[in-house]
Amino acid sequence: MSEYIIETDLINRYFPVAGGEDFHALKDISIQVPALALSILRGRSGSGKTTLMNILGALDKPTSGKILFDGKEITRLSERQRDKLRRKKIGFIFQSVSLIPNMTAYENVEFSLRLANYKGNKKERVTECLKLVGLGTRMHHMPHELSGGEQQRVAIARAIAHKPMVIFADEPTAELDTNTALSVMKIFKELVATEKLTIVMTTHDTMLMDAADYIFHIEDGEIVDE
Repeated sequence: MSEYIIETDLINRYFPVAGGEDFHALKDISIQVPALALSILRGRSGSGKTTLMNILGALDKPTSGKILFDGKEITRLSERQRDKLRRKKIGFIFQSVSLIPNMTAYENVEFSLRLANYKGNKKERVTECLKLVGLGTRMHHMPHELSGGEQQRVAIARAIAHKPMVIFADEPTAELDTNTALSVMKIFKELVATEKLTIVMTTHDTMLMDAADYIFHIEDGEIVDE
């Protein structure tokens, strides 16, 4: 693995607007995301940070520019190739945890392994991941029996279960109180070390910045500070 897990070169993203000029959401974004670190994309709502994350995570394509993921260009991959990349090497955590309500915490994580066609011991890996996020004694509880912070920890366990290279977390603490948000950041830091992965998250919460190894500040679709 190189020093940088993701590199972008002059990424632009335009969105069509009915009856007007296309909206220029991202403007010549060139960044290098360090491997085995926690990086934050910081910006106000509407700044372009989620659009950038979606492109970095192969959920969207740039209008122009180039992206390298683990040294390989992914800009021109087919949709099938992009789907394989996401299933094998990327994990996602969203503001809305989106757990399957009629499955236990264990079953939610195990289901993600089945989707990823995980070849290892599923029972062992699910148990390991739930213990990593502090839910070893809560793994057989249903989502409605868990607090908001516990549900987010299940989502984290689900995202790391298939052993991805990169986790993308979009505003993962937005609906949590300050203490719970800080505990999630602590888990992220521990996972970078124990699971040897890279985490890229978006947030506008200035209280969380001290936890980051690197910060990319985005305003109006442009990187203004690193």
